[in-house]
Amino acid sequence: MKKVLLLSICLLTAATMSFGQMTKKELKKEIKAKASKEAQREAKKYRKMGWDVAPGSLPLEKMFQESFERQLDRDEKGNRIYLYADGNQVAESKTAGEMAALEFAKLNLAGEIQTSVSSLVSANIGNAQLSREEAASTGDIVQSAKNMIATELGFIDPAFKIYRNVGDKNIEVQVRVFYDRRQSMDIAKKIVRKELKEKLKLNEEKLEKIMGINE
Repeated sequence: MKKVLLLSICLLTAATMSFGQMTKKELKKEIKAKASKEAQREAKKYRKMGWDVAPGSLPLEKMFQESFERQLDRDEKGNRIYLYADGNQVAESKTAGEMAALEFAKLNLAGEIQTSVSSLVSANIGNAQLSREEAASTGDIVQSAKNMIATELGFIDPAFKIYRNVGDKNIEVQVRVFYDRRQSMDIAKKIVRKELKEKLKLNEEKLEKIMGINE
């Protein structure tokens, strides 16, 4: 998916440059048009590599287009509305491959959420006036929260799911999952806050200063 990620960056750059010159409606229309054009190209490339969708699913072109549009969607402050992650797995059946790929994608997504929370906490530690030991332990707790975040996210219906045959018996499955950025951050901050309170016995004032500043 490296080409897809590179494409997303290019589209995002174009969209950002246009943001100040266009209305939100006009910008969405332009993004949709560009995403549609690039989706046609990517679908053609992926079909040549043997990738396809399950019977009854959206066409490959439509999957790419919707994926690109979600990646580029921004709120009024220019922040991403969705976080996303990919998962890939080879298995002997579609079902087994889907389950493993989805779990891998969720862990990747949890890792991205964890990184965002870590940045937030790092920026706020100074305001909380923690001791050196408390600050170090806080960092460790944030770094260990990935699996808990993944569990708390629950089931995520993949927005992007494609398959191809590998060898005589195996099937490779690739998925992409999206999650609302604000909601995912709320989940992660709740987990980290609970861990800090239970393990470090931090008071409410310190917890608010560490976790309470809005993005």
